[in-house]
Amino acid sequence: MHDVAELAGVSRQTVSRAVNDKGEIDPGTKARVLEAVRTLDYRPSRFARGLVRKGTVTAGLVIPDLMNPFYPEVAAGVLEAAEERGWQVVVWDTRTDGAREREALTVLSHQVDAVMGYLRNDDEVLGRYLGGMPLVLLERGPEQTRFAAVGVDADAGLEQGIAHLVRAGHRRIGMLDGDRPVPGARRTAFLAEARRHGLPVDDSWIVMSDQHSVAGGEVAMDRLLDARPQVTAVFGFNDLIAVGAMRAARRRGRRVPEDLAVLGFDGLALSELVEPALTTLHLDKRRLGRLAVEQVARLRSGEEPLTGPDAWLVPELVVRASA
Repeated sequence: MHDVAELAGVSRQTVSRAVNDKGEIDPGTKARVLEAVRTLDYRPSRFARGLVRKGTVTAGLVIPDLMNPFYPEVAAGVLEAAEERGWQVVVWDTRTDGAREREALTVLSHQVDAVMGYLRNDDEVLGRYLGGMPLVLLERGPEQTRFAAVGVDADAGLEQGIAHLVRAGHRRIGMLDGDRPVPGARRTAFLAEARRHGLPVDDSWIVMSDQHSVAGGEVAMDRLLDARPQVTAVFGFNDLIAVGAMRAARRRGRRVPEDLAVLGFDGLALSELVEPALTTLHLDKRRLGRLAVEQVARLRSGEEPLTGPDAWLVPELVVRASA
């Protein structure tokens, strides 16, 4: 604002009047100010405005893939909780593209009062883009970020899932992973549980799915069966990948669950509709979204964000016909 005022030859108060379309300003002066605004690409921060005046809170929600049915359920929880508080929500789909995520951060930093969502950039980058704006990261544990977060306890989930497969007699268990570019919490938990049960399983039993989709799961399952034909059970990074694994297995003459047990993660509604119905580690996705809003509200009021069990979701094993 200081730079705009200097270029236009007016006071900062005059800049504020022009930018906020106040009536008590000469039209010629207003035009000069707005030309300076365009020249300098000045964009007022909604968050900074919110510090000095009351108004509707607008929060930004960043998700990686609107076509994945997991994220609309999370968004539904965010929208429900935001509506209860009288907030507005702007949703941005990054399509799992790093450039679109940075674009989202740039735009939202000038349009909203807080940001929450799935962001792959590290803390340094996020801090550079969002400054002191309230930020809540989804599915990151407190030890993974300095920002407020809502985490998913993959360790507790995989403890239930692998124990279920082991009780059914499986010892050669593979995984179709979906975390890039580095191994994430679900792979780490899978390997830890394999070691705990003394299974002859290591990284060579894990195949990466290039897409978080049914088609991605099919391709990954084919690769796993080529590399490890002795596999009798498989854990899919999410339900879509797990459904793809079932399709690939049946295409290759393997019966599910008689020849190959399949375990998913996330608990999508479609997991009940496929045949056989998918055994999965169910997450309360709406609660995930509602917790994100709760974290934002705490940050805006100056409170400490929730931590520990209050900021974590524990998946629940739902046993159906696939495993």
